[in-house]
This record gives sequence, C-alpha cells and structure tokens, in this order.
Amino acid sequence: MGFKLSHAVLRLVTGAYMVNAGVGKLSLDEEGAGNLQGMAANALPQIRQIPPATFGKVLAGAEIGLGAALLAPFVPTKLAALALTAFSGGLLATYLKTPGLTQPDGIRPTAAGVPMAKDSWLVAIGIALLVDRKHRKPAKESKHKVVAAQPGR
Repeated sequence: MGFKLSHAVLRLVTGAYMVNAGVGKLSLDEEGAGNLQGMAANALPQIRQIPPATFGKVLAGAEIGLGAALLAPFVPTKLAALALTAFSGGLLATYLKTPGLTQPDGIRPTAAGVPMAKDSWLVAIGIALLVDRKHRKPAKESKHKVVAAQPGR
C-alpha cells in the first residue's frame, strides 16, 4: 500500500471535519434529531421508522466512524473513499429532495440550502479518492533501441 501526500491531505481535512460534525451531533436533543431525521427521510423514507433520538445517535456515530476511518492511515484509501462517497451521496440526495433547499432549477441552493449544498464537496473528495490511480503505467519502451557505445570504438 503506497502513501500519497494528496490522499493524506484530503483524508486529514475531511476526516477531521466528519469527526467534528459527529461529535457535535452527540448532544442533539429529541427535536433537533427529529428535524435531521425529517430531512433525511425525504431521501430515504424508511428512516421515519427509527425513533428520532436513536437516529441522532446513529448519525453521530456514523459521522465519527467515517471520520476516524479517513484519519486512520491503516484503512485503505479506496475503502475510506467508498464509505465517504456513499455517506455524502446520502447527504446530497437529502439536499436535493428536501423542499425549500434548492432554487426552482432543483440544483442551486436557497439561503436555507447553503449549509447542506456546501457539503457537496464531500462527494467530490470521495470520488477523487476512488478514481485516482495508485500507480502510473511505465512509459512504453522506444521502438529504437539505443546501442551503448563500446570502448575502443
């Protein structure tokens, strides 16, 4: 497993952001958890079946766990990136499907949608980490071989 500085930077910043977001949600009250659950249910209606307090704790734990995976150097980048892309894809779906968060075009955020729209960079980072090639292919050998100079010639 190789080390890439570009991966380390993306993982460090994103991981720290995710851990901080999750820790902030650990103290959610029932109403705050219910509000987040209502928004998430716009993208995934089955979420309504979970009690709001449980949803809040699960969401906080998921964010902390994802952030920790991004920060842990022993977790393969592709695995951490896959988890980040899946989680942030859910955030993006929530943003796009929650009424009042987007302009009439369905993409650009309203003032109320900016806090969630700005998290779209998480999707971009996850995809960038997934598609980045680990090793470059060696350059093709030249068709013309260079003959080494022989001594005395």
